[in-house]
Amino acid sequence: MNTSHDSHRSAGPTGDQKAPTFRLWLMMVLEFAIWGAWLPLIWGYMGKDGLNFSDAQQAWVGSAFAIASIVGILFSSQFADRTFAAEKFMAASHLIGGLAILGMYWAKDFPTFFGLMLVHSLLYVPTISVSNSIAFAHLKDAKREFGLVRMGGTIGWILVAWPLYFILYGKTGADAVAASRTIFLVSGLISLVLAAYSLTLPHTPPRRASPGEGGLASLKAASLLAKPYLLVLFLVTFLDAMIHNGYFFLAGGFLGSTKVGIKPEWIMPVMSIGQVAEIATMAVLGAVLAKFGWKLTMILGILGHAARFAVFAFMPQNQAMIIAVQVLHGICYAFFFATLYIFIDEVFPKDVRSSAQSLFNLLVLGIGDLAAKWVFIPLQSGLTSADGIVDYRRLFLVPAGLSLLSAILLLIFFWPPRSIGSAAEAEDDLETEPQIVT
Repeated sequence: MNTSHDSHRSAGPTGDQKAPTFRLWLMMVLEFAIWGAWLPLIWGYMGKDGLNFSDAQQAWVGSAFAIASIVGILFSSQFADRTFAAEKFMAASHLIGGLAILGMYWAKDFPTFFGLMLVHSLLYVPTISVSNSIAFAHLKDAKREFGLVRMGGTIGWILVAWPLYFILYGKTGADAVAASRTIFLVSGLISLVLAAYSLTLPHTPPRRASPGEGGLASLKAASLLAKPYLLVLFLVTFLDAMIHNGYFFLAGGFLGSTKVGIKPEWIMPVMSIGQVAEIATMAVLGAVLAKFGWKLTMILGILGHAARFAVFAFMPQNQAMIIAVQVLHGICYAFFFATLYIFIDEVFPKDVRSSAQSLFNLLVLGIGDLAAKWVFIPLQSGLTSADGIVDYRRLFLVPAGLSLLSAILLLIFFWPPRSIGSAAEAEDDLETEPQIVT
C-alpha cells in the first residue's frame, strides 16, 4: 500500500470520539435554505409583473450559477483544498455572498441586480462542494452517514421554499414586487447566520500537496479523469445533470397542460413531492450502498429518470400516476448525485477533494444546467404546433432514452476500484489500475 496517504482522515473523529453529525446536518440545513429561499420565486419577480427584465436578461441571471461553477473549479476550490481551513472559507464566503444577495432586495436595474447575483453565486457555489468536504472529513462512516447529513439540505430547502411560495404566490403587480423581493432578505440573513455558524464547525485544515507535487489542485483532480472508470463517470454525470435539470424546465408546463390538468397553484407542491421522497431516500442511502455498491446504486438512480419520463410520455392523462411518479425524484437524486459525492470523497486524494467535488459540480450546477436549456428548450419549441400544443410523448422520450443510455454506459464501462473500502485503498487505486468488482 502506498504510504503517501493516511488510512484515516486527520481532521475526522478517531477511536471512540463521536462524529458531530447533528452539527454537520444543521450546516446542510442552512446551506441549502439560502438557495431554496430565492430560486423558486426569482423568475416571477424578474418577469413582467416585477422587474420586467427581458428574456435575455433573465437568462443571464439564471446563468450566474454556471459561471460561478466554472470559476470555482479554477480558483475557489484551490483555496479550500490547500490554503484555508474549510470552515473559515465557508464563513468568509457566506458573509460576502450574504451581503451581496441582501443587496438584491434594493436592486431594480439589471446591471446592479445581475452583478450582485454574480457575486453571490461566485461565493456561494464553491461552498456546496466545501460543505460536502467538511462533512466527509468528520464522519466516521461516510457511506452510511452522509445521506443522513445531506438530508438536512433538502429539509432546509423545504423549510424556506414552501412557506415563501404559499405566502407570496398569487400576488400581482406592485404588491408582487414588494412582497417577492423579501426572498433576498430571507436568503441573505440565512447566509449571514451560516457565516457565523461556520466558525463553530469542526476544524478542517487544508490538505497540502504531496512532496514534489504543486500547482493547481483542480488540474490534478482533472488529470485523474484519465482513469477510464472516472472518465465514464464524468460523462454520465454530464448526461444525468442535463436530464435532471431538464426535468425542472419541462415539468412545470407539462403538469399545467390540458392533458394533465394540474392547477397552476399546485404545480410547485406537486413537484415538491419528490423532495419529500428525497428525505426518505437519503435516510436509507447508506444501507443501499452497503448492499448494492457504487455501480448498481448509481444505475438505479439514473433509471429513476427513465421511469418518470416514460410515465410522462405514455400516461399523460393519468393525473394520479403523474403525481405519484414524482416520488422517483428521491431515487434520482440520492442514488446518483449523493452517491457520486460520496464516491468522489473515497477515490480522490485528500489534497484535491474540494476541487474534485467542484469538478463534478461544474457539470451538476453549470454545464449540465446550460446543456439542458440548449437541448430541451429548443426541442420543446420544435415539437410545439402552431396552436401551442406540445407533442409531449416525443419530447419526453428523449430524456428517457438518454437515461437508458447513461445506465448502459455505467453498466458496461464503469468498474470502480472497490464497492466498499477505505479512502486510502481508493486513493491507491488512482495510482494503480483499479481492482474490478462485479
